[in-house]
Amino acid sequence: MSPIDAVEETSGLLSSPMCPAVLGVRRLAWCIVDETAVYPAHWEADVVLSDGATAHLRPIAPGDADRLVQFYARVSDRSKYYRFFAPYPTLTRRDIERFTNVDHTDRVALILLVGNDMIAVGRYERISRAEAEVSFLVEDEHQGRGVGSVLLEHLAQAARERGVRRFVADILPANHKMITVFADAGYTVDNSYEDGVVHVEFEIAPTGSSLEVMAAREHRAEARSIERLLTPRSVAVIGASRWREKIGQTLVRNLVLGGFTGPIYAVNREATAITGLPAYKSVRDVPGEVDLALVAVPADAVAEVVLDCAAKGVRGLVVVSSGFAETGEPVGRARQGELVRLARAHGMRIVGPNCLGIVNTDPAYSLNASLATTLPPAGRVGFFAQSGALGSAILGDGAARGLGVSTFVSAGNRADVSGNDLLQYWRDDPATEVVLLYLESLGNPRKFSRLSRAVAEAKPVVAVKSGRSTQGVPLGHTVRAIEAPSEALDAMFRQSGVILVDTIPEMFDVAQVLAHQPLPTGRTVAVMGNSGALCLLAADAAVSAGLDVYGDPVGFGAGASADDYRKALRSFVDEPAVSSVLVVYAPAVDAPGDDDVAAALSEVAAAAGKPVVTTFQGRRGVRGPGSVPSYPSPEEAARALGHATAYAEWRRRSHGKVPRLENRDPAAASRLVRGVLASSPGGPGADGVELGPDVLRELLATYGVDLLPMVPVATVEAALAALGELGGDVVLKATSPRLRHRPDLAAVWRNIDTDDEMRDAWATMTRTLTDPAEAGFVVQPMAPGGVPVAVRAWEDPLFGPVVSFGVSGVASELLGDRSYRIPPLTDRDAAEMVREVKAAALLMGYQGGIMADLGAVEDLVHRMSRLVDDVPEIRSIELDPVLAAESGLAVVNGSATVAAPAARQDWYTRRLP
Repeated sequence: MSPIDAVEETSGLLSSPMCPAVLGVRRLAWCIVDETAVYPAHWEADVVLSDGATAHLRPIAPGDADRLVQFYARVSDRSKYYRFFAPYPTLTRRDIERFTNVDHTDRVALILLVGNDMIAVGRYERISRAEAEVSFLVEDEHQGRGVGSVLLEHLAQAARERGVRRFVADILPANHKMITVFADAGYTVDNSYEDGVVHVEFEIAPTGSSLEVMAAREHRAEARSIERLLTPRSVAVIGASRWREKIGQTLVRNLVLGGFTGPIYAVNREATAITGLPAYKSVRDVPGEVDLALVAVPADAVAEVVLDCAAKGVRGLVVVSSGFAETGEPVGRARQGELVRLARAHGMRIVGPNCLGIVNTDPAYSLNASLATTLPPAGRVGFFAQSGALGSAILGDGAARGLGVSTFVSAGNRADVSGNDLLQYWRDDPATEVVLLYLESLGNPRKFSRLSRAVAEAKPVVAVKSGRSTQGVPLGHTVRAIEAPSEALDAMFRQSGVILVDTIPEMFDVAQVLAHQPLPTGRTVAVMGNSGALCLLAADAAVSAGLDVYGDPVGFGAGASADDYRKALRSFVDEPAVSSVLVVYAPAVDAPGDDDVAAALSEVAAAAGKPVVTTFQGRRGVRGPGSVPSYPSPEEAARALGHATAYAEWRRRSHGKVPRLENRDPAAASRLVRGVLASSPGGPGADGVELGPDVLRELLATYGVDLLPMVPVATVEAALAALGELGGDVVLKATSPRLRHRPDLAAVWRNIDTDDEMRDAWATMTRTLTDPAEAGFVVQPMAPGGVPVAVRAWEDPLFGPVVSFGVSGVASELLGDRSYRIPPLTDRDAAEMVREVKAAALLMGYQGGIMADLGAVEDLVHRMSRLVDDVPEIRSIELDPVLAAESGLAVVNGSATVAAPAARQDWYTRRLP
């Protein structure tokens, strides 16, 4: 477009409803279209709307002209009037060209698609460097589905990337829905009324309130999307088979035998009836509505089935078919990507592919939409498993124990529905009191940490994570690489209150306690039974599990009666100092009947108000009306009780809050880092740009952290000049990573106060160490004494920001004595982080040492965690050593690398992975 055309375009718009006169002439400079604009593909996203259906969001493009015209034709005159403040029944050619040609910087438009149809558009136009006007138009049929709030979130994120800091809008007073969108977004909104128009202004920087609103909307939408899958009114089996050995036949049979309460439709191109049900050639031919489709057709036919389901209005898919990404072949991965794209574009969520299926034991549904022929009874446990292969065995184990299940989901390749989605659903599900997760991969650990903590505060979450030692994932799971050590993953689970166990049987062991017994109120356990030897083993196992044993184990002989058990158990239940009871029962010759003892234990346990676990004849499962869990050995019983006790402690205590940090300036830090990247010759390389000492010191200062000055020196003359500049009492040290923490080399020479002392230090260190240029010598003021610690933070490709802490030195490095957390950190997180390393005693006066200022150390951990959380361009930052003194601390050395920011998976917008 030529400048003349641009002026003609913008001048014409001033008298058009497309650009109301109230916008003012000051906006002209920002309305010129840049035809060379680069399409921002990273703004594309699949989103879940408030009713649980999905849609696709992306920037508008010139090729959307016909789509825009069709969309506008479906919008009511009333909605058009609200948007443009005047009747405007059709779009002119100039309107269409202007609306579909944007520069993605000063003029941005995002559209929402269902299938191939546009259902909404949101846009902003910059009116000054930091301010833009925002507007929306939503098709009437789709209003009330949360479309406006989703568009606002994504427009705000795009605007922040482009340097816009404030949105304004003019709204007609009768347009209550749009006024509500802004008012309920969580921003601080200023409203004014003038000339019959409501004028709205607000800063778009994320706030605690806006993030809470976004998280609450995300929770409701994603929970609703899972509810749509688990509570169908009707089910179609596509690929239903007449042959008993085929999975399509198994699916139909399990639905029928399971007693599904709604209509079941069989879909088979060749058959007329299957298992007594009429068969239809296509799901389109089914006479009634279909909520859920079970897909069991060859992988290359699945895409066609998805389109048929979309035309039929199916709300969700369970794809048990294999032949997708689990094959490891490019064609399989491509099929899986197309499956997800098609389903989400048409409003559907997917379980699978290559999965076992889903189960809902609620009598209102009695849904067994799975390949599992053995199911646990109805109960309180919600169970998510990624493995289809292990799913049947896992369900069989739960059934053998008598552990009841509320809902079960096997995600297979986890192409769409994941454990995070199920956490959203189970958080508020009244039928689920315990959550079990078998995880083979984590697609978004940052979101998992946030969601699992919210669930764990109300109900226990027990997880098995396979591949923790290798960080490996099965074929078919599309996740990013992980660079953080396995200890960081374990710390993330602990930080979130998740009970992490090593095996599936151990997960069920813990679930037996949590699902059928009250939580312990303390760590003290009483041990009793009819075998003194087993009681002693049980006591030892309890101590190993982190419990305190009450008094001496009570063994009352092999001939103990049911009444003996009843009286002993009642005495412990009534003892205030006892929080739980472990009962050992080993049958002996001439002993009372097992059923009598079981009845006695169940009777007391049912009214105890304290958890009671047993090793009853070495059986595994839940016994009696009191639902007393039984284990084959005292060790398993004590371990399960120990996990339940630790979880109860986590739940009782305060988890703290994210503190407000003074002297923190994220905007200044971002400007500094982006300036470094912009001025880097040739741009940042693959390893990023390492910050020099002065820039690092300036960066740390934006977060209230002082780095001691250091002057790089390459010659003795430079070292002498630095001594004079710093005024004496300095150190000469080598900063090369290769030389740090070398116990055989003295890399620091302290207490240098004169020129002669500096010459002596220089001569000795250059002779002992290496070439001055390689050593990276610096001169620095002497720091006060203290315990050396190290704080590190970095951007992990999968986790996002991670922070670690440890006592500085070769021993900590060798032994891996470090603690880890995922930001944002609460004050409790930071305090635990500093105290849980094995060398923490050195900070607390060990063998006459100093009592370090732990508050100052925790404050530094907070500042580093917030820095990497706020500024994604920081790839890594390390402060080592930091000398923690009795009062305050001194940051002696540091390093940092910055790079182009990676797209975080848990950003300030709602989006599906």
